[in-house]
Amino acid sequence: MSWPRYPFLFFVLGLLLFPGSSLQNSSPRSTTSQPKIILDNDWNPTAFIAFLLPLYYNYTVLGLASDTANSWALQTGLHALASLEIASLSSCIPVYKGSDYPLLQTAHTFQTYEFLHGELPWKGVFAKENTTNEKLGNDPTSGDPRRVVKEAFTTKGYYGYPNVSFAEGSAAEFMVKAVRENPGQVSIFSAGALTNVALAVRLDEDFAKNTAGLYIMGGYVDRFMEQAIGDVLRADLVSDINFIVDPEATKIALTADFPNITLVANSANGVIPNQAFLNELVAVNDNPLSRLVRANQPTYLPFWDETAAAVMVDRKAVVLDEVEVYVDVDTSYHSPFYGYIRPYQAALMPPGLRKVKYINAVNNTKVAEMIKTVVQFPPKGCADLHG
Repeated sequence: MSWPRYPFLFFVLGLLLFPGSSLQNSSPRSTTSQPKIILDNDWNPTAFIAFLLPLYYNYTVLGLASDTANSWALQTGLHALASLEIASLSSCIPVYKGSDYPLLQTAHTFQTYEFLHGELPWKGVFAKENTTNEKLGNDPTSGDPRRVVKEAFTTKGYYGYPNVSFAEGSAAEFMVKAVRENPGQVSIFSAGALTNVALAVRLDEDFAKNTAGLYIMGGYVDRFMEQAIGDVLRADLVSDINFIVDPEATKIALTADFPNITLVANSANGVIPNQAFLNELVAVNDNPLSRLVRANQPTYLPFWDETAAAVMVDRKAVVLDEVEVYVDVDTSYHSPFYGYIRPYQAALMPPGLRKVKYINAVNNTKVAEMIKTVVQFPPKGCADLHG
């Protein structure tokens, strides 16, 4: 879930320049066996932290994919391109545009669902079109998925509209091709809707089993739960928009034969920055990315995607509690739980489900330290990814 949010790397700059960080005690992976990854997300001006984390931990980032969740795939993909450009990584990390639409869901069906079952606190891409809101710098919702709101780039602090273009081919085709060329080596990270992942599963029956695994930001277990921030209860912290945007794709992904699937959902609500946190990013190292986070990261929403990425790259240090459980996804449009997961123990589950790893608790202090380090000391360009 994001807010309305390659080559090789032996990135030691952060360790050299930031010796006080406890990340020194979590050494990046061996350079002799760099893991490979594709990151699929509904990118926004600060979502680049999700790819900085695997870069720091010596992952080879094969590419980024954009999806439709908080906004349309075209707009979120342009954010990915802009992020790479400001980080001087455009020439070594390609971006592939994902599917414009979910498998079945549309703005009309979503809004009808809300009429039947009540409004969701966060509606993502299917909020009603609001041109006034867009002119203030917010990403487009509903309407034409091909339209671009440039104000979302030009009014954001230290940002700009990208000068680089998408790589050729769809996100799903890219995923299939990358996994075929690197069987058993490529992890898939999904922090938006699972449309592109589901399409890849359907394009190639061997795709899922030939990956190294699937990591997902999503899968809240209680839509009625509220979370307190100060004196305010925020229901949108458990609004599972990534799954609700495309419930059918979610079910395809969660029943596919990936070697392993990890869900990070409720446990991703714990790291919420205050202004002092954001100011420290720039105070320690004033760079384009730290300025971008300070200007655009809200102080009332968690680092959702970043927490899921931290679980992926340093599970031993980050995860405090996890369980294995069988999950299904409610794909009945007339159900008030449409798009939400249903967990089962083995004795009670219906047929056709598979076991996933569900993260119950993470070390929030560790996650916050990891975020600080990769934003304060990012790679200076593609040359840094080669040591």
